[in-house]
Amino acid sequence: MVATSRQPIALVDAATQDLLTWAEQVQASDETILHKAQQLATRLGAHYRPADGLTEIGFWAPELGADMVQPKNIYLEIFTPKQAIAPQRPSQKVLFRRDYVELVKQGEYFWGVLSGLKAGTRHQLGSFYWLRYLDMDTNEVRVIGDCLAHSLPYGVYAPAEVYDLASLQAQRADRDYFGQGDRDEAGIIRVHPPRNILQLHVNTASPDGTLAGLTEAYQAIAQKLIHQTPLSPAEQNFIGYDAVQLLPIEPTVEYRGRHDLGQGFFIFNEDDMAEMDPDTEGIEQEPGDIKLTFRNPDTQNWGYDIVIFGCSATNPAVLRTLRPDELVDFIATLHNFPTGPIQVIYDIVYGHADNQGIELLNGRFLKGPNMYGQDVNHQNPTVRAILLEMQRRKNNTGADGIRVDGAQDFKFFNPLSGRVEYDDQYLSAMAEVVQQVGDHHRRLFSIFEDGRPWPAEGWEEISTYRDIIEFKPDAFQWGPLIFAHNTPSLQGFWERKWRRVTEQMQMGTNWITGCGNHDTLRRGTQVDPELPINWNLGDGLPEVLNNAYDNAAVTLLTYGFSPGLPMDFINCTQRAPWGFLRNTDDRYGVKVVSEEAGGFLDWQIIPETYDWPELFPRLKAMGFSKLGELRQFVRGLCDAIEDTHYDLDEVAHLCQQFITANPDSEEMQAAKATRKSAATLSQLNVPDKSAVLTELDVAKLKDFA
Repeated sequence: MVATSRQPIALVDAATQDLLTWAEQVQASDETILHKAQQLATRLGAHYRPADGLTEIGFWAPELGADMVQPKNIYLEIFTPKQAIAPQRPSQKVLFRRDYVELVKQGEYFWGVLSGLKAGTRHQLGSFYWLRYLDMDTNEVRVIGDCLAHSLPYGVYAPAEVYDLASLQAQRADRDYFGQGDRDEAGIIRVHPPRNILQLHVNTASPDGTLAGLTEAYQAIAQKLIHQTPLSPAEQNFIGYDAVQLLPIEPTVEYRGRHDLGQGFFIFNEDDMAEMDPDTEGIEQEPGDIKLTFRNPDTQNWGYDIVIFGCSATNPAVLRTLRPDELVDFIATLHNFPTGPIQVIYDIVYGHADNQGIELLNGRFLKGPNMYGQDVNHQNPTVRAILLEMQRRKNNTGADGIRVDGAQDFKFFNPLSGRVEYDDQYLSAMAEVVQQVGDHHRRLFSIFEDGRPWPAEGWEEISTYRDIIEFKPDAFQWGPLIFAHNTPSLQGFWERKWRRVTEQMQMGTNWITGCGNHDTLRRGTQVDPELPINWNLGDGLPEVLNNAYDNAAVTLLTYGFSPGLPMDFINCTQRAPWGFLRNTDDRYGVKVVSEEAGGFLDWQIIPETYDWPELFPRLKAMGFSKLGELRQFVRGLCDAIEDTHYDLDEVAHLCQQFITANPDSEEMQAAKATRKSAATLSQLNVPDKSAVLTELDVAKLKDFA
């Protein structure tokens, strides 16, 4: 019998005992710690069973393993909608039934099988869930989210959604596709690599920034091809490829500043989160109705600012309907394309986590800060198992290949050798994760970005770019010209790179080559305009940039003579400006934007473009109406951040001081001797300066970012 929302939500004793017995048998086996953790990870999260309407729940919570934390203070909190939710509405308030269920603790794990949970489908949102517990040190009520969730429609700081994944897979329109191909002795199909790849960023490649919009774009192209209707110039850039690689679509960082509805996308009375019964010293657990406010996720990101948490789900900001079906529909559309199947490649970014991961993951997941935020603790067996399970669940949505970002970041200190070593065994395990769709099992093809020993000094010349290929001969790796520091706008670039050009010709069959990827234009816009620019390419920086990359000779070299697997980036082939200007966390937003915006504004934006009414509306609304002034402000902001080692209060103070002070005064002359920002910011102090420059405080700087 399928459960309905009218059924009471309760622990089903017999089914729960079966789950506990299975977990005990796994733990008691003679397998390795990693193998046992991998088996347990398959049952973590929420698994709705359509056959009997029950839902299995599992959490790994080592932070609750101490005996001093009493089980009575740990509850699964469940929110089941009593009204329809319209995912496309900007905001809405919905009535929910809130229930509490006590799961069964088994070591560091919590298990249970529950009746009455409502499963989400294509047409409705299901029950939401997370663990709540009482912090014995602070008496505050805290939450533990499901890091292996199938659906996070309101972001990583909201509870996860129970989802009917089995029905989603059963109804997909490309089920037969997964049975095609040669099988090995174990019956596993090996997916062969494509011939050429188009890289897409969903937020900018889609008309409305969603996977649904991208699906509609491909469906429209398919219909034109079927009926032999001419394609538009823009549509022509989408065809001719037999694979699409998506920039990461995992949940990313979220801006944590408050807004008019509260904070985040899933909002209710925050005081309610800290309820404790003073008599029992337990969490208040009376069930009842509660109204929750939802805000439609609107995070814009290039995809690489992930928090690891929830990587098995899809970033809700790229889902128009907030339904996992949207990703499956996109994949099925490409697999059924009229000119032949188009493969889908996922970009996997599990080598590091943004600092927000500290708030969302238990302490076992992270091992300390790095240049991106946090190093992920791949050596912990349970963490390793969960990461591989995250990838397995994501693979099961129907991808054909994976591209692993930053393979050189997967490293660890080996106490036996006394050295920091690269974790090639883990990289190999990522490539060997077996996909299951229906009754079909497949092993996907793999691509690695690996510039080891980056970021060590001199890495660009030292790196062979071939470590993974030699370790795993059937894998692909980014070639030495496409990888990074691709700056053909500089004088003598091709002369300096010629050794790499010939190397690519001689050894490139397993290299990814091409004229553009998500790093290409970004690297170009990071070139300091004071460096020796090749002015033979154009009269201004934008013209130089365009001719340096969009060059017939380079295109002929790449496609006519270079071996390997070519890849293009849609933003490059569309001749569209591209920069990593994105939402980031509240703490580092100003720093990230100042570093990225300066080059973008110098190299890719001209006054005529900036003056178009449709472009940069929010910057103009703030008062930045002049491009030259905006460029100078960003330069000064970047210098102020460097001068203060990113003390945001001090940055705001320098802006207030130097933009309003007389640039020729003795005070300013003295400041210029010690503060680089004094010279750049003081140039903004002209009679017709914009009013916004005199109002810059920390809040304004965050709004700007």
